[in-house]
Amino acid sequence: MAIVNGYSLGTPCWFELATTDQPAAKEFYSQVFGWHPEDIPMGPGEFYTMFQLDGRSVASAYTLPPKLVTAGGGARWNLYFATPDVDATTAKVTELGGTVVQPPFDVMGEGRMSNCKDPGGARFSLWQAKRHIGAGVINENNAVGWSELATRNTEQAREFYTGLFGWKTKGAASMETYVEFSTDGQDRGGLLPMGPEWGTAEPHWGIYIVVADCDATVAKAKQLGATVRFGPFNAPGVGRIAALGDPQDAGLALITLEKAG
Repeated sequence: MAIVNGYSLGTPCWFELATTDQPAAKEFYSQVFGWHPEDIPMGPGEFYTMFQLDGRSVASAYTLPPKLVTAGGGARWNLYFATPDVDATTAKVTELGGTVVQPPFDVMGEGRMSNCKDPGGARFSLWQAKRHIGAGVINENNAVGWSELATRNTEQAREFYTGLFGWKTKGAASMETYVEFSTDGQDRGGLLPMGPEWGTAEPHWGIYIVVADCDATVAKAKQLGATVRFGPFNAPGVGRIAALGDPQDAGLALITLEKAG
């Protein structure tokens, strides 16, 4: 199921980097993952970068507005979740205790979207596809393979997202337990409880990029200015994992999947 023709409700469908240095981010992700950047003009001196992997859209990047950086908004990855009706799903966000940060609007002829926060404060976007369905490749080397919410209340998060998207979940619902979620019978990601070791970090969505060799990719990323937050380490039954901050300190994780047998 690597090549994607469309996404059902609640599936992570697009992965967007908000960065403080777009040219540097383009260089970093191109060298580490082999992503080819294609710039789309957005206005005087502004452009939106679409990253391609073997000719397929894999992610994107844009420059954070200075006022958001001044207000404390650092570089970060943002997730978009698919919906066939962004207006209806956005209205449901409020009903379930979330917040609509930016109501639905059209993105040229590409799609329709809104920006929201869940009850724990984690940001996410909703995407109703038109010309742009989202990522054209997932679960392959150098593409996103897993999405994860770090939250201080996994039970609250599970109730919100299952109510919003109809996810199927597994894992006991408690504030201390990892919960996995799926759509269309495919495991898509998880909800990670944030303990005291997280300090004052805000709840947030993040991505795992699948790589052939986690240790080698970590070493290359470090050479190009990334910082290692933890790992690499072996997660039994899953694979080898590391968490990084890119050169602008946007967080991401790497995973080399454990081979069956």
